[in-house]
Amino acid sequence: MLFNVSKCKVMHAGRNNALQEYEMEGQTLEAVQQERDLGVIITKDMKASQQCRQAYSKANKMLGIINRTVDYKSREVLLKLYKSLVRPQLEFCTAVWSPHYKKDKELLERIQHRFTRMVPGLKQLPYDQRLEALNLWTLEEQRVRADLIEAYKIMNGLSAMPFESLFQLIANTRTRGHSVKLKKASTPNYDNISFPNEL
Repeated sequence: MLFNVSKCKVMHAGRNNALQEYEMEGQTLEAVQQERDLGVIITKDMKASQQCRQAYSKANKMLGIINRTVDYKSREVLLKLYKSLVRPQLEFCTAVWSPHYKKDKELLERIQHRFTRMVPGLKQLPYDQRLEALNLWTLEEQRVRADLIEAYKIMNGLSAMPFESLFQLIANTRTRGHSVKLKKASTPNYDNISFPNEL
């Protein structure tokens, strides 16, 4: 494999990292604190805060454009614009960067708060009632749903990720419930992952 050395960088992760310098073809690679890869910001502390701020900024700008340029603000028109132009900015690749901290979750949720107040006749209602009127879930509920769908695909062989690489079935039958309770694999294995040719 050929590498463009000028675009190769090093990111030191972990508290006890020795911060070694690395070279390729005689050039010392630049050490970075964060890097964008396929639209997702990866930071050395592996936290999603920077990605959340980026998603918030893009979605907020798009919502502003809709608010300024759309004259006929009917519920149906605004919902279609929100779902097609704004929400994708907040949900892009969340399987990788789904926020963990409350402040990041609240930052993203502000977008949907703002959108629901834009809809005629709903501004004075509490947030949960606005969501119910628009038949929307919170963004956190949307992310959980996406994770559950992906877990279902992995369990049923509909994903490129093998089940054994991430999960194990819980053999303990002493508790009530169903037979497909999962736990994280004790030793994750990514060696057998194969992707379709079109990817």
